[in-house]
Amino acid sequence: MFEVVVTACLSLAAQGAESACRDMLLAGYEASTPAQCEAQLPALAKSYESPRCEPVGRALEMTEVAPGVYAHLGQIAEPDTLNHGDVANLGFIVGDDSVAVIDTGSARWIGEALWRAIRQNTDKPVSQVILTHMHPDHVSGTDAFSTTGAQVVSHAALPRALADRQANYAESLTRLIGPAFAGSTMPEVDITVSPDAPMQIDLGGRVLTLHAWPTAHTGNDLTVLDETTGTLFTGDLVFHIHTPALDGSVLGWLDVLDQLQEWDIARIVPGHGGPVLDWPEGAKDQRRYLETLRDDTRAAISNGTRLGEAVTTIADSEADKWKLFDAYNPRNATVAFTELEWE
Repeated sequence: MFEVVVTACLSLAAQGAESACRDMLLAGYEASTPAQCEAQLPALAKSYESPRCEPVGRALEMTEVAPGVYAHLGQIAEPDTLNHGDVANLGFIVGDDSVAVIDTGSARWIGEALWRAIRQNTDKPVSQVILTHMHPDHVSGTDAFSTTGAQVVSHAALPRALADRQANYAESLTRLIGPAFAGSTMPEVDITVSPDAPMQIDLGGRVLTLHAWPTAHTGNDLTVLDETTGTLFTGDLVFHIHTPALDGSVLGWLDVLDQLQEWDIARIVPGHGGPVLDWPEGAKDQRRYLETLRDDTRAAISNGTRLGEAVTTIADSEADKWKLFDAYNPRNATVAFTELEWE
């Protein structure tokens, strides 16, 4: 197989380095032979500078966690120049007529690799890209699907939240993963889901139910349930191994977990870890952590402990149970303290 690529460059001037470039896939323009691939170039030259054909590049490693349901296990790590931002779980679901993608990673190259993985399993079109929340490790590869005609779907609150943060997110990922971020942009959303009106998507003999939730992990969490297999993509409403990251409400998060616990679900794909867990057992450790975070924060507030001192001790009993604890727990304690001090 061969694919059409163009050159994407990233300016690193702010870091005192020259611009860095990489080959960028134009998803949807693949062919069995070089001649078939090159036949597409004249038309593409009107929109892209110097498109060319290359052998098919790297495909993202996927696991079939249920029939027609695929998940990618991101590394349990902070984005850096070694992992190139591959730190979040992603997935896709194949129906009789089309494919839905769930999250796209920290950079366009991950979205491109996800596209190749889809093409290794099916030639059906990608009809929807569903984003589970605003964090850039889950959404920054979405533009790789822009040439395929896929519609981007999210929580109703995500577009505004992302617009407010996209400059900071792009700067941060450029600094953290460097040239691997070349060609990446924050997504533009086509369809939104309201918390008071779940949406269903029919992929052809396969219905997905999308639920937008009140403020929990963030203010724009969305879950995707494959009704055929009972597989729920939770996004970062569920963490495994990786310390949970609170960017919303600890009380709201626990409430959402309570609601999800009542659902008849066969398995979940969490936002980090897994990549597949039993339900509700799969969220047991996270529930314990969030309850500890809540209870320790309330105790610190009741004792009159100041925020600066409290964040050094809140939930410290959980330190040996999670990876990246020192990176995330102080932030979580700060968010929880700010929320609970006004109870």
